[in-house]
Amino acid sequence: MQTERHGGTSTESLSNIKRLVIRAPNWLGDAVMALPAIAALRGALPDATLAVAAIPSVAPLFAEHTDAEPEEVLTLDEADHEVRILASGEFDAIVLLPNSFRSAWNARRARIPQRLGYGGNLRGPLLTTRVRRPTGQVHQSAWYSELVRSLGVTPVERVPRVAVKPHTGERAAALLAQHGIEPGSFIVGFAPGAAYGHAKRWPPSRVAETMARLVKEREATCIMVGAGGDRDSGREIESLLPADPRIVNLIGRTDLRVLAGVLAACSAFVSNDSGAMHLAAAVGVPVTAIFGPTDERVTAPLGEHDVLLHQVFCRPCMLRDCPIDHRCMKGVTVDAVVASVARHLEGTA
Repeated sequence: MQTERHGGTSTESLSNIKRLVIRAPNWLGDAVMALPAIAALRGALPDATLAVAAIPSVAPLFAEHTDAEPEEVLTLDEADHEVRILASGEFDAIVLLPNSFRSAWNARRARIPQRLGYGGNLRGPLLTTRVRRPTGQVHQSAWYSELVRSLGVTPVERVPRVAVKPHTGERAAALLAQHGIEPGSFIVGFAPGAAYGHAKRWPPSRVAETMARLVKEREATCIMVGAGGDRDSGREIESLLPADPRIVNLIGRTDLRVLAGVLAACSAFVSNDSGAMHLAAAVGVPVTAIFGPTDERVTAPLGEHDVLLHQVFCRPCMLRDCPIDHRCMKGVTVDAVVASVARHLEGTA
């Protein structure tokens, strides 16, 4: 039986569930923004076993202390393996946070009796309960919260929170110590890359100038973090700076859990619109977020953070590469970023 929901105040769609699996989003930032919605489902079904299923680049997030606190974390890779893993869990229901056809198709192939999620993308017939998608400008976190609201669950009205476990903190501290950074150091983190595309990246020369000023003016230690694909950005920034032990490149040298631990050691964080930006905000670090082609109304970090942008006629264009002169990102000045970080540092002093 298939139902369509537009909202509600009962949990009839989730009644009699003993084992629930939530299919997490595939992007780190989206997974962080989904934490309040997952927490709401956890609270609505206190007697059910809750599992989170996620791809390998995201699954380790749920091994730390999060709003979700699942009993099980399932790591999924290619499609057939995903189907086998989901089928072997003997789940009564799955809530699909990704809005893809593939996620619904795999849930159907796994023969999970109740399959709940947003309709659209030709996947409606694969769901047993489909929800109409919100209209208008909706923050990504609210997108997930509105889904659970339409399933009869009251959303959790709070920002995402992640607390690293002691072992994770120890691993992060050991990595920092290898680079001469001791506990209690005044650290400003930087995420100069962005998986979506070059257009989201603040110019490397601006990053380098900002680091140099923070080292000189604030006696900060600046560390760069990111995935392996961001190495070129890191090398370009390093090439613009003199050798200095207070500037450390950790790009490609952390797994997701160690990254969370490193971010938790920072006093402030500067980032393009990226997963690291959302993770830093979730571990409680004040963030200076630089937005250009993407829409801050949809993906800004949640909480008390600074969002810096230079408004031009063509933004937000959502393009991976700028076809003109990258004016939206070039319009964000070093002075503005340094001033934002200074405010954050003074607030933590």
